[in-house]
Amino acid sequence: MLIAGHATQEGTARFRDRFRERLPGHVREAQGLWLSSIGAGTYLGEPDERYDKLYAAAITYAVESGVNVIDSAVNYRHQRSERAIGRALRDLVEKNQIDRSELYLSTKGGFLTFDSDAPEDPSSYFYEQVIGAGLARPEDIAAECHVMAPAYLKKQIEVSRKNLGVETIDLYYVHNPETQLGRVRREEFYGRLKDAFVTLEEAVTQGKIRAYGAATWNAFRVGGDSGESISLAEVMRVAEEAGGKEHHFQAIQLPFNFAMPEALVKPTQLMDGRNVPLLRAASGLDLMVFASASLLQGQLSEGLPPEITRHFPRLKTDAQRALQFVRSTPGITCALVGMSQTRHVEENLGAAAVPPLSLEEYQAVFSG
Repeated sequence: MLIAGHATQEGTARFRDRFRERLPGHVREAQGLWLSSIGAGTYLGEPDERYDKLYAAAITYAVESGVNVIDSAVNYRHQRSERAIGRALRDLVEKNQIDRSELYLSTKGGFLTFDSDAPEDPSSYFYEQVIGAGLARPEDIAAECHVMAPAYLKKQIEVSRKNLGVETIDLYYVHNPETQLGRVRREEFYGRLKDAFVTLEEAVTQGKIRAYGAATWNAFRVGGDSGESISLAEVMRVAEEAGGKEHHFQAIQLPFNFAMPEALVKPTQLMDGRNVPLLRAASGLDLMVFASASLLQGQLSEGLPPEITRHFPRLKTDAQRALQFVRSTPGITCALVGMSQTRHVEENLGAAAVPPLSLEEYQAVFSG
């Protein structure tokens, strides 16, 4: 049986109050909900039983320790990450350690995925599961791995609901839609995106998801001269065409960290006749922004130069300093970081024990 409910203002405020003193400034308000400034990511790790158990234990520990934002994707570890989250949530709810209304769950659909294990013949498997099943046409598949056709997204939403064990997913992303730009022209791309958004609006009406967004890698970081760039203004236009002025496109996800600061500093988006950075454009549109790769897959967890570390005297590790930078950035709703082990959770939340940087302290980081 799927767990009923979704994140609510009352539930997430209750979660906030539980950690207010121990983690000051950690749980913050966004679109009427109270969300942890550090969220649990589930991308890395082998698709095996060992990592299944590690992730389930880490998610449980994270929720108990002050994380109520959990992010995944149906293709992460061949669906096994979603299933590990599902097991952890079921145990937490059954033991009355958490209420569904206190947690904010996001996942993604768009990439082709195996089911737990890689088949001997991936091409035949995908043809049977996708083309043969009528979920997409061959021309819908980009880069031999990406589909955002309506029937395919509908199916993936059902798969994710079952994997996570919940009736309603709080935020459902179209995963790296820019992948389609390698196959189709921009006019057709935005047409495909509109079809996807219509599908997601229907899923909202049906109570299967609460909101949707776009999780990207290059789309919003690169300039308009790049073949992978996507206009946020155009995305919002498409969302309004799909769902009217009260559409449910509410969030974007993109990499942001010390090594990839483009969302803050590179003017990639046209807004009111001016080119501005993504974070400024998103703020003007009242969108939540979730930072992926906050530690750049662990590459920023050690070795930061002294001119950076001196700005974080109360933190013990470079991983904590890198997270503090991301979660202190104006316009960032939550810094997502992989948490496949309980020791990762403990270290990461060490950053949350210290209040986020003030604007003056944050600006000083850039002055060297």
